[in-house]
Amino acid sequence: MSVRWETEGLQTVGIVCLVFMFLKLMHLLGLIDITETDSSDSDLELSTVRHQPEGLEQLQAQTKFTKKELQSLYRGFKNECPSGLVDEETFKTIYSQFFPQGDATTYAHFLFNAFDLDRNGSIRFEDFVIGLSVLLRGTVTEKLNWAFNLYDINKDGYITKEEMLLIMKSIYDMMGRYTYPSVRDEAPSEHVEKFFQKMDRNRDGVVTIEEFIETCQKDENIMNSMQLFENVI
Repeated sequence: MSVRWETEGLQTVGIVCLVFMFLKLMHLLGLIDITETDSSDSDLELSTVRHQPEGLEQLQAQTKFTKKELQSLYRGFKNECPSGLVDEETFKTIYSQFFPQGDATTYAHFLFNAFDLDRNGSIRFEDFVIGLSVLLRGTVTEKLNWAFNLYDINKDGYITKEEMLLIMKSIYDMMGRYTYPSVRDEAPSEHVEKFFQKMDRNRDGVVTIEEFIETCQKDENIMNSMQLFENVI
């Protein structure tokens, strides 16, 4: 596996990597092998886990999945996570398996925080399935809002250059020796500097959600990447 790191494509790398790695996680957890379910399995089996997810009808209203898709997603989630919860160490373990030549710890931490909206140190089935719905079947704006949340590390509603650099460095670290050609130590900073200036339209030192969405919507590569995984399940 190799990735050619080009300055103009850095933003696409970040978003595609987000979706790709999320799907890798879903696959490992058994959540994207959707099969037909028995009609008698009419609701989520809540009694076998410590955390009981919201009702099927409520999740169906909150996502763009059908009843049968939600049933299959939950069955896979329950098999791999019988407690009904996923912690940060699980994320780190999974990503380290996919990228043994790099260090995925930091990226897994940032991605975990993007899902763990209530900051309780664990991710519920609802968090997973709602995020999956956005990434796979959400509108462009919904997907970009989700990506913005990833980059907004401290969740103050703005992306700083430092936050963007931390995310990009974590991606470089995760890819490790898979990058081609070899990445110079200063490359992430140079790429972020260029892209941040492109996004920070009013030059106030931060990127707002409006600036982020507007810039991404004008980038053909990013718009194409938004369509890559729409038919995964």
